[in-house]
Amino acid sequence: MSSSSRPALLREGKSTLLLAFPLIAGQISQMLVGLSDTLMIGRLGVTPLAASTFANTILYIPLMIGIGMTMAVSIRVSQARGANDTAMAREALRNGLLIAHVVGILTVLGALATIPFFSFFGQEPEVANAAGDYFLIVAVSMIPAIGCMAIKNHADAMNHPWPAFWISLGGVLMNIFLNWILIYGKLGAPALGLEGAGIATLIARSVTLLALLRWCRTSTTIHDWVPRNWFRPPDGTSIRSLIKVGFPASLQLLAEVSAFVMATILIGTLGKVPLASHQIAITCVATIFMVPLGLSMAMTVRMGEAWGANNRERMRPIAASGWLMGGAFSLFSASLVFLFPNVIAGWFVTEPEARTLAASLLVISAFFQFSDALQIISVGALRGVDDVNIPAWIAVFAYWVISIPIGWWLAFRLEWGAAGMWWGITIGLTLTALLLGIRLWRKSR
Repeated sequence: MSSSSRPALLREGKSTLLLAFPLIAGQISQMLVGLSDTLMIGRLGVTPLAASTFANTILYIPLMIGIGMTMAVSIRVSQARGANDTAMAREALRNGLLIAHVVGILTVLGALATIPFFSFFGQEPEVANAAGDYFLIVAVSMIPAIGCMAIKNHADAMNHPWPAFWISLGGVLMNIFLNWILIYGKLGAPALGLEGAGIATLIARSVTLLALLRWCRTSTTIHDWVPRNWFRPPDGTSIRSLIKVGFPASLQLLAEVSAFVMATILIGTLGKVPLASHQIAITCVATIFMVPLGLSMAMTVRMGEAWGANNRERMRPIAASGWLMGGAFSLFSASLVFLFPNVIAGWFVTEPEARTLAASLLVISAFFQFSDALQIISVGALRGVDDVNIPAWIAVFAYWVISIPIGWWLAFRLEWGAAGMWWGITIGLTLTALLLGIRLWRKSR
């Protein structure tokens, strides 16, 4: 059909890439926080690295809930922009920030309730004991972190991603600098080790949120699209609208991330070396994943604009161009990981056993990067057209009925170890990519 012609693909692909580029850069800059923490904590030894892995793995669950709920801001604002509805955009941001802070506060309360039960997770005692204070500090930092996501998603949907990107990048650089001071005791500060990394994260995230709020209040480019009175009582209609799309989005993210959380906990029962190796490999994979995730976020905005403007004929070219770009990048990234796994693993750890195991997991990751890219791009496009419920249940099925049981069987019954869990995840990602791709192609007719 004409809307799927090569000129349409090139036109829509170019527009998506222009929007996606700052979003990708922003996601990579945020991943630099985890990457720098892994590199800097890894120099303290395997036990602190395993402890940070354990703590952050548990916190991924509320983090994904926060990301999913704040994605609703991007969806509603992009649709409001397509329909030229400034009031809808203002309420989406104001009430989205409220939801973000509620999720953050509940995270802190959940962390306080979880710490006494660390021993039930089956980790080595020295790992569980080392994780407690760091876990609580980073849990508190989730309050500003999720708030930052809400504001950034509003800026992205308004097609003004660069100011939020530069502010977020400043926060990343602050986190790295504070890590250097507080972890190792530089510039006269005490060497706080693992707890120092948590304090650095809390300070950097709080300053970033304040800077983003100030930009929203003073920006002339989005003045008409941001709240005029931030402290009005919550708007029930707007909150229900955000929850309607945000909760299924959270469920979809939670299904995938909780599967990785379960895989991490299971791998942790194999010992601290497999757990540390898993952290190295997953950090690398997650950093690479920021490129297709940025494309996915751009797809949400562009499909949402087309949906809000009732311009349906643009949807299939937008979807197809997103797949092509995501597939091309993942083939490139997978090739690099497959060819140089030992070199990459050596950047993080010097112990031969951990380095060898991390390299083997990186090789497995080369096989699922293509599927991972296509499934997240499809999810982003479907969110833009308010299709969030069925994709969420597809994710639950693929990860919890397929990935985890198969991964457990391979890891423990066939004694493949950590590699078995990673092959189980690979199977689930491939199934998810196939089912969501078919659904998107049908929805974009």
